[in-house]
Amino acid sequence: MIEVVEPGPYATVQDLGRPGYGHLGVPRSGAADAPSLRLANRLVGNPEGAAGIELTFGGAVLRFRDGAWAALTGAACPVVLRGGSAGMYAPFWVPAGGELRVGAPMTGLRTYVAVRGGVDVPPVLGSRSADSLSGLGPDPLAPGRVLPVGPSAGLPPIVVDAAPPPGDAPGVLRILPGPRDDWFAPGALAALCAEPYEVSQDSNRVGVRLLGTPLERARSGELPSEGMVAGALQVPPDGRPIVFLADHPPTGGYPVIAVLASGDLAAAAQLRPGDRVRFRLWRLPPRRPSSVPPPGSVMSENPLSSY
Repeated sequence: MIEVVEPGPYATVQDLGRPGYGHLGVPRSGAADAPSLRLANRLVGNPEGAAGIELTFGGAVLRFRDGAWAALTGAACPVVLRGGSAGMYAPFWVPAGGELRVGAPMTGLRTYVAVRGGVDVPPVLGSRSADSLSGLGPDPLAPGRVLPVGPSAGLPPIVVDAAPPPGDAPGVLRILPGPRDDWFAPGALAALCAEPYEVSQDSNRVGVRLLGTPLERARSGELPSEGMVAGALQVPPDGRPIVFLADHPPTGGYPVIAVLASGDLAAAAQLRPGDRVRFRLWRLPPRRPSSVPPPGSVMSENPLSSY
């Protein structure tokens, strides 16, 4: 069991989300920076999709009632473990009664805590993720909350001593033209990429709100609601884009001018209020006339496969 002594500004239980329910109006949700949660789980020998704790701006104190292996990834924070030693990007042992204190990150926004066995709160629609938009899953963590830890019997041994931390967050995010870029004035995509935008303090797990040059529309009115994906840059009437994150709604009526390359979603999730970010139009090579290779040839790698 893990007791939440202090949750910090905002902390939730997250796994990799609940895909497959968009037709019912249920967002996928899950870890905003999924690669960091996957890595934290690998460091303690968990399946990558095990539930962990997502901290926003750190500031948490967790007391382990029983001894357990744990790991922290994502935004790097100062870490102090009463009764032992701990750090970022390496598995460490927390003795029974040990108290883990996670400070505030110098850069980045979200830090992930994985514990061997996973956080074993009851799943909802197949996921233990807290969804801030729909309210599905466990409530945000509060002082005094006790989180059960799942069994570790049968898990593979821990074989990794440490993982290299990621490099500095990129200041440029790659985008592809969106399905409604024709709703905007000529040159709107170029304007989106011309100057940096600043992350608004109104950002959250639903999306990153940006302050900067408004994008001019060529068409008035609004669209009927249509499907949305993580990474969509939706533009409300004020012309300032919103980058959708893990808790984005399944549908929306504002036009989408562009979509992030999926490999840059984790970087977008680590943007914090006041950060400045630029966009770069990323065009794929022309599609081959046929997807069936001629006899004896080898198909080239899909340029999106690693993203």
